[in-house]
Amino acid sequence: MGQFEFLTYCVTLQKIQTGPLPVYLKIRRRVAKYFGISCISPHDENKICPLAERHLDTPSGTIALPHGYDSMDSNGVINSLFGVPRALIGVIHLGALPGTPSNRKSVAEIADEAVREARVYEAAGFHGLAIENTHDRPYLKSSVGPEIGAAMAVVGSEVRRGVSLPLGIQVLAGANLWAVAIAHACVASFVRVEGFVFAHVADEGLIESSAGALLRYRRAIGADNVRIFADIKKKHSAHAITADVDIVETAKAAEFFQADGVIVSGVSTGQPADASEVGAVSRAVSIPTLIGSGITPDNIGSYSSAAAFIVGSSVKQNGMWANSLEERRVEAVARAFGKLPAA
Repeated sequence: MGQFEFLTYCVTLQKIQTGPLPVYLKIRRRVAKYFGISCISPHDENKICPLAERHLDTPSGTIALPHGYDSMDSNGVINSLFGVPRALIGVIHLGALPGTPSNRKSVAEIADEAVREARVYEAAGFHGLAIENTHDRPYLKSSVGPEIGAAMAVVGSEVRRGVSLPLGIQVLAGANLWAVAIAHACVASFVRVEGFVFAHVADEGLIESSAGALLRYRRAIGADNVRIFADIKKKHSAHAITADVDIVETAKAAEFFQADGVIVSGVSTGQPADASEVGAVSRAVSIPTLIGSGITPDNIGSYSSAAAFIVGSSVKQNGMWANSLEERRVEAVARAFGKLPAA
């Protein structure tokens, strides 16, 4: 095997899918640039630097790209949504919605609060937003009532009118079809879903894979433009029933089942993700890896392989998700994000 073919083989083993020809060429150029190849033609194999030659001795079946190289987002999903190669996404925890135990406000009041928070994120330089029904505790499993779908569609529409940032939808707990329906109704750009592949035991009970039904529903209602970002090894959950399937294999399964991105989080809301797991997932799949919890100004630099950061707790008063949004905390995260190396 020639050296250039070896590099292409490395890419294949790392699951950086080639896809259409332009994507394949982009990957080859990135690999060539990393190894110091001045021309990507296979005829220029002799221009590969000694670093690559050392990797030629790696045993078959365990080949890995050198530390520091990963696909991050080979297909440009994040750039297509947010206009940047790496994105900062602010979460708006909606007030308790109609019919839920803690509901005290009208939909109009909840929408006004959401728009105010959206404008704080936009002013600080965030690239996207996500709304979720976090205050609707205790959550229903895998579905919600029509009053929740209607309310979130109204709030999402008001947020879209109030700011220019791309919007995402999450409906707890695991109400993924509802999330796609709401996103389609209010012209949101993406959804965050749980239980996309495999199964886990959450607070609400057993959550099972929804990928097949979800993607068929998305197609049926004409919402193919709504991107799906799937949590893997989701927080607030027990994963004993899939203990023999690690997070990398879960990410690969989500990619195989056509998720547009995967989300890695800590064990609970506000808890940081394992940086080594984030790096491993990012290297294993060509779709973007997002961080789904625990991002702070102090630790964001530990996740340079992530393609996006979903932030919702550290920007609240005292760092608690249920408290009020604090402008200074939002700005601190944005400043820290701005210091990350170029994606």
